[in-house]
Amino acid sequence: MLHMLDHVFVEQSLVAAFAVIGGLMLVSNLIGKRVTRGRVHGSAIAIVLGLALAYLGGLVTGGKRGLADIPAFAGIGLMGGAMLRDFAIVATAFEVDVIEARRAGLLGVVALALGTVLPFIVGTLTAAAFGYHDAVSITTIGAGAITYIVGPVTGAALGADSTVMALSIATGVTKAVMVMVGTPLVARLIGLDNPRSAMAYGGLMGTVSGVAGGLAATDPKLVPYGALTATFHTGIGCLVGPSLLFLIVRALVG
Repeated sequence: MLHMLDHVFVEQSLVAAFAVIGGLMLVSNLIGKRVTRGRVHGSAIAIVLGLALAYLGGLVTGGKRGLADIPAFAGIGLMGGAMLRDFAIVATAFEVDVIEARRAGLLGVVALALGTVLPFIVGTLTAAAFGYHDAVSITTIGAGAITYIVGPVTGAALGADSTVMALSIATGVTKAVMVMVGTPLVARLIGLDNPRSAMAYGGLMGTVSGVAGGLAATDPKLVPYGALTATFHTGIGCLVGPSLLFLIVRALVG
């Protein structure tokens, strides 16, 4: 029996990955509903559990891809790759009502600008405070504060050290979890109850996974609108991170 299961997991690794992630989401949603009574969305719990499993996978195998280094879970590496990630983002965007999206107007543009610049400044100051003084490292970690996708994209373009790129990813993941957990708690205080405010919020926060998970716990109908501007935010960050922002940082630190 165990041999048959191992064979299925190895030969049909992508199908097995969907089954594993589905089981993880089921457990996470149960914890979110029964243990936290809906205060923490299941997606946030799933991310934390996923990071823990990735860490354990790295300890067991000594590899660099977490659970994906274990042959039975190799499909998780494909499932979590850029192809399916981008497909999910595009699929989410198709649920947007164009008329509602237009209402964001200038507010959405300003939110995107602030959501790109302010996290980058915080990230660069944090990097400098922890002893990083070269422009490449500071820019890479600062870009990670924009999103955990922008960080490694910027680092790869600038030739950053792998350790610095890992820090940029960790920075972005921490931000995503904080946004995901915090969104339902502050939604009423900031008027996060309509498509226009969701688009502004997505532009300010930037992290697609954090915004989508947080809005799902607040009002699932708002998810496409927040994810739409958050997706643009990621694209803008990947564009200006290794170019304009890097040139500004290099001019300041040499």
